[in-house]
Amino acid sequence: FHLKGLLSILRKLKSAPDQEVRILLLGLDNAGKTTLLKQLASEDISHITPTQGFNIKSVQSQGFKLNVWDIGGQRKIRPYWRNYFENTDILIYVIDSADRKRFEETGQELAELLEEEKLSCVPVLIFANKQDLLTAAPASEIAEGLNLHTIRDRVWQIQSCSALTGEGVQLVYLPGRGHSAVRTRQGCFRALGAVTNI
Repeated sequence: FHLKGLLSILRKLKSAPDQEVRILLLGLDNAGKTTLLKQLASEDISHITPTQGFNIKSVQSQGFKLNVWDIGGQRKIRPYWRNYFENTDILIYVIDSADRKRFEETGQELAELLEEEKLSCVPVLIFANKQDLLTAAPASEIAEGLNLHTIRDRVWQIQSCSALTGEGVQLVYLPGRGHSAVRTRQGCFRALGAVTNI
């Protein structure tokens, strides 16, 4: 799969390109995280069951070994998310774009993640999933509802996708177009302006 800018950012941080990249995949239950992960790994998605603990997939891409940790999103499991924060290079957060009743809940969970010290400055890629459904909210509406434009301490992106059909399922960060990422003295990346791909 396609990692262009995120991998180029990580390559600057890592001493050598042949490093392992730890990707944390989070979101509410039924957001489509496991289906998304299987699509990224080019695996069969016909039999998906709710994740009660976690799944791990490793994929080679552009000289990196990508270790993706898919953690269950049920309410009783979420307190254990913090056990997996350590050494995260990229945070992927998946949202069910068609489940409008849970937008407030998913927004609160994302906001709390962005406040976590162990995830400080970690680039975040938000997948607005289930865009194949007629009731799905567009990524632009979700971005506005989540106030993503206020994020200033990290590189971020929101991307429309359908994990079911595979549409939009790629890990991409597009710098440029008036936006850039700079490294601060603290070793963090800060997004200058809203970095989106809507």
